Amino acid sequence: MQTSLPRSISVLGAGAWGTGIACQIAPHQPTLLWGRDAAQMQRLQAERVNATYLPEVSLPPALSVTADQDVALRHAAGPQGLLLLALPVSALRTTAQAIRIFNADKPLGARVQYLLWLCKGFEQGAGLLPHAVLDAAFAGLDVAPAAGALSGPSFAVEVARGLPVALTLASADSDLRQSAVAALHHGAMRIYATPDVIGVEVGGAVKNVLAIATGVSDGMGLGHNARAALITRGLAELSRLGVALGGHAETFMGLSGLGDLVLTATGDLSRNRRVGLALAQGQSLERIVATLGHVAEGVHTAQTALKLARAHRVAMPITEAVSRLLDGKLTPQEALGGLLQRQPRGE
Repeated sequence: MQTSLPRSISVLGAGAWGTGIACQIAPHQPTLLWGRDAAQMQRLQAERVNATYLPEVSLPPALSVTADQDVALRHAAGPQGLLLLALPVSALRTTAQAIRIFNADKPLGARVQYLLWLCKGFEQGAGLLPHAVLDAAFAGLDVAPAAGALSGPSFAVEVARGLPVALTLASADSDLRQSAVAALHHGAMRIYATPDVIGVEVGGAVKNVLAIATGVSDGMGLGHNARAALITRGLAELSRLGVALGGHAETFMGLSGLGDLVLTATGDLSRNRRVGLALAQGQSLERIVATLGHVAEGVHTAQTALKLARAHRVAMPITEAVSRLLDGKLTPQEALGGLLQRQPRGE
């Protein structure tokens, strides 16, 4: 792998994942973490810990923080800059518009040229994947930033602690793939590149829905066999949707497909799995979401994934059961029972 000069990296989003990956990168590259809440960022600077989202890990001395978005964008601008968007999908469009405004009056060498999004899911309402949101936000530009997705099996707290993690970087831009891998592939973090943006996005989005299903199964005490069946058949329906949307079949057997699904469906740190566990215990969805304190993307993704499946005539029975459960149309027992009563078919 080719080496590169140090890159100035800004991470937009001081939630658990943004903080976690900033902690991982900072000892290796000049890294700046931005959060919109000025008071929170002042506390991070003073206490060197994100007490709200990642209280288990101290920020490394090399990591700088700011609440000034222009400062963060300037840090990540230019040919040796890299911007990471560790924000929910719901914030992606407004952030892209801010980047567009930042770039508007600057020469190429002072613009944000390279960015990666770390969010997983669909934009609510429009049902767009992140790449489509950015395409719309940057439409009409003579020179839009080269962009891509960074995804894969990764719990924020483990990444922050410097434990081993392997991620997939997907972009149609070969220069971005090469330069960003060189900047991020270090120490305990391994980065694998692919041009299949859609496949990586679909894997990262739909696995959250399937993790809710495995959480329900485990919460009902249905056993490891049932969990394995849900993961395996869930991977099959995830792959069917991904291919229908333009993804590559082999992507779903990799880190951003099977890898992320296994982690999210089985790991105790998984927020989406915890949603399923709590639903199985009879808790209301409103209470569960309020108690989590973090975004569980599968709650918002299920209905959109099901709409896309129907539009493309793709069978997604597990996703449909989860969607109806979240809408209050099925109980946990009815949702899992309906899957067990399906007619036999070839695998």
